[in-house]
Amino acid sequence: MVYTASFTDLWTGVAGIVVLLFMAWRLHPLYHIPTLGGSSLPLLSYIGAFKFRRDGKDVLREGYRKYHGRPFKVPMWDRWMVFISGSALIDDVRRRRDDELSFSESVEDSMQLKHILNSDVINNPYHVDAIREKLTRILPTIMPEIVEELQLAISEHIPATSEGWVEVDIKAALQQIVARASARVFVGLPMCRNKEYIDLAIQFSIDVMKDRDMLNNFPQFMKGFVSRMYSLARRMVQRNAEILMPVINERINMAKKRGNDWPEKPNDLLQWFIEAEQSDTQIKTIPDRIMVTNFAAIHTSSLSGSLSLLRLAEYYEYIEPIREEIEDVVKNEGWTKAAMAKMWKLDSLLKEFQRHEGLALASLTRRVMKDITLCDGTFLPKGTALLATAYDIHHDSNIYENPDVFDPLRFSRVRGDSDEERVKHQLVNTSVNYIAFGHGRHACPGRFFAANELKALLAHIILNYDFKLGGEGRPKPTAYDGLSVLPQPNAKMMFKKRVSRV
Repeated sequence: MVYTASFTDLWTGVAGIVVLLFMAWRLHPLYHIPTLGGSSLPLLSYIGAFKFRRDGKDVLREGYRKYHGRPFKVPMWDRWMVFISGSALIDDVRRRRDDELSFSESVEDSMQLKHILNSDVINNPYHVDAIREKLTRILPTIMPEIVEELQLAISEHIPATSEGWVEVDIKAALQQIVARASARVFVGLPMCRNKEYIDLAIQFSIDVMKDRDMLNNFPQFMKGFVSRMYSLARRMVQRNAEILMPVINERINMAKKRGNDWPEKPNDLLQWFIEAEQSDTQIKTIPDRIMVTNFAAIHTSSLSGSLSLLRLAEYYEYIEPIREEIEDVVKNEGWTKAAMAKMWKLDSLLKEFQRHEGLALASLTRRVMKDITLCDGTFLPKGTALLATAYDIHHDSNIYENPDVFDPLRFSRVRGDSDEERVKHQLVNTSVNYIAFGHGRHACPGRFFAANELKALLAHIILNYDFKLGGEGRPKPTAYDGLSVLPQPNAKMMFKKRVSRV
């Protein structure tokens, strides 16, 4: 009798829990938004989250096909992600104020940087404005330094001669090259050639992604503890401060002794940050700001550059037309920012890589900061993760002709004669139909620096080396982990020195 009563109580409790879960599901504020990747039922949504890690590209493509111009949602382990497409919704998101839709909070949700960096770097990100405004403005002035460092680093990390082919791990080589050239602008000489500092910057860009993946497996209340105990990137941050703080203190003392405009004062990001800070406590955040800037530069630029070069080697018939344009431009303009602007075919190669493949399946990420209603009438509650389906927009046949074909000269052919047309199809120009860098005021602030650095890097390689695919002779198909593109590990290219005509 006792057993029967206990059994009855157990099933009554289970039934109660099921009813509560069902009610929570039906009353969830995102219930009305269509679900892709599996069921939205309680607990069953975890199956969809697992599927998305493996088949995210296919899930988003199905959502884009079924619900173009309307939001749909996909389950993650700890939340729902709402995806949008269509020019009206993308423009709506672009126009929203930060107190409605926050880009910085969405980055924090994704990267978990508050568990790695000084909190002031997250709460007061003035370094972003320095990159967006000052770095972009002085690009013509610093371009010769970038080119000088690129040429030195390329000769070290692509050690080819004219006598035979040399095999190079292209991703590793471009990490070193991009890190060196970026460091020349960020921390100046001689630090940009300090091997420990460069290796540290590269390792941080790798470890911060590993930390992100690890922390995303834990609930919010455990993330801080887990990061303090096991974070790889935190160790890199601590060592970076030990290296940079003596340099920072030396520059501060120099300004005190010789005035704020001493003759040899560096003109780099580190110096701008020093002059922007007010207190000793804030001064100590500068190494973290440099580190996070390094991450943005090294991770994205080295991947974009190496994968674009691999694609060019695969479509080798385009090498000579791009090379001829570079030769003509450099002959007339030298290695200047003006020259980079006239390399239309090289610019087109880089933009076509971002369109055809890119570094992620989604862009325009935002966190909803208060309850809002989108222009199509969709209600989104506070805390919702919102993204745009970048890959599928870039592969829409209503926008791009033959969108699944990789065409390196696609954008150079449509530049036209007017200034408006020339600007419209540049790598750095964003629109509702091209969101590789985001769109609107929160579009990637460093894209102008990155574009010029990448064009100078690839132009030097294309002019001074013959190259072809190494290994098996053709790259493997692009793989994905959720939203992230997984580059082919240890991809090899063959290089041989050639005599440039300029």
